[in-house]
Amino acid sequence: MKKALFNWSSGKDSALALCKILQNPEFEINCLLTSVNQQYQRISMHGVRVELLEQQAQSIGIPLEIMQIPEMPTMEAYENVMQQTLEKLKQRGITHSVFGDIFLEDLRKYREDKLASMGFEGIFPIWKIPTKELIQEFIALGFKTIVVCVNERYLDKSFVGRVIDQQFIDDLPDNVDVCGENGEFHTFSFDGPIFKKPIDFEIGEVVYRKYEKPKQDSSNTACDTNDSTAYDYGFWYCDLIPK
Repeated sequence: MKKALFNWSSGKDSALALCKILQNPEFEINCLLTSVNQQYQRISMHGVRVELLEQQAQSIGIPLEIMQIPEMPTMEAYENVMQQTLEKLKQRGITHSVFGDIFLEDLRKYREDKLASMGFEGIFPIWKIPTKELIQEFIALGFKTIVVCVNERYLDKSFVGRVIDQQFIDDLPDNVDVCGENGEFHTFSFDGPIFKKPIDFEIGEVVYRKYEKPKQDSSNTACDTNDSTAYDYGFWYCDLIPK
């Protein structure tokens, strides 16, 4: 079997992709790899507490590797941390890196180019599967996930803190991908076939946060997109409190 790491975001696309790769006899998933905001000790972009991330890994039964990422890192800083992490994992015989990406071509090429330079190969179990099919499969398999972050450019505050079900899907505006693949929203998966037991939490405060535009060229910022209007919008976060 080929040894692989799984890039775990804590959300629904990760959960479904992991479910699929675990059924593939070619691969052995050696660890879950997650980037965490060093300052706040929360999952990057998702805003989920590290305690809940650790509970996910324990319930799934796969060791967790955490990458500590500075607040709003430059691309250089982000890639340095990633390279150091991959070098360490490479020494354990890991040769493949698994992602839950669906259709962002530029992102896939970036990942594959960086991995190839270090002797790794990227694996994408749910690539190019229509997102409307994916979300229905996700629900049918018994997964449960809650929306923990929404981009106000696409969705208002009322969508954060909701569990994804058919009503949630029906309520989404036409310009929003049902899997949030364009960054419209992020989720935290807390139950389903990959978990030995559900993750127990309660819903906490909903907060609004707007990121300042970096002083340097935004294309050099790991948390940015190439969209010049990216910093015109803020994000609604729903805090999840471990029980």
